[in-house]
Amino acid sequence: MRLMLRETAGPTLALFASLSTLVCCALPALLITLGAGAVMAGLAANIPGLVWLTEHKELLFLIAGGMLIGAGGYKWAVRNAPCPIDPEEAKACMRLRRWGSVLLSVAAGAYLIGGFFAFFAADVLL
Repeated sequence: MRLMLRETAGPTLALFASLSTLVCCALPALLITLGAGAVMAGLAANIPGLVWLTEHKELLFLIAGGMLIGAGGYKWAVRNAPCPIDPEEAKACMRLRRWGSVLLSVAAGAYLIGGFFAFFAADVLL
């Protein structure tokens, strides 16, 4: 259990923070682009946190970026940490390291996509 937390907790938290940037900024742009403005209005009316996230996107991106940097730094620091000697546990350790790296990569991708739609899409696409 401790091994699982060491290898995947940071990347998982960073993934959730990065996905919130997609909800804040990429989802509204996608819905408006697809002509689903009524759906977006319904979401904004029924999910008050969505409007708050959009209004405070700078803070959201700072927090999510900090979590990404922290998770990446921790992942880098424990990259050469020893795995258990038991073959089954060593195999699980290596599998968790790969999953942690995948989660961190997906989180970084989501962060970049959200950042593009939050800060650059209006200038580039219009």
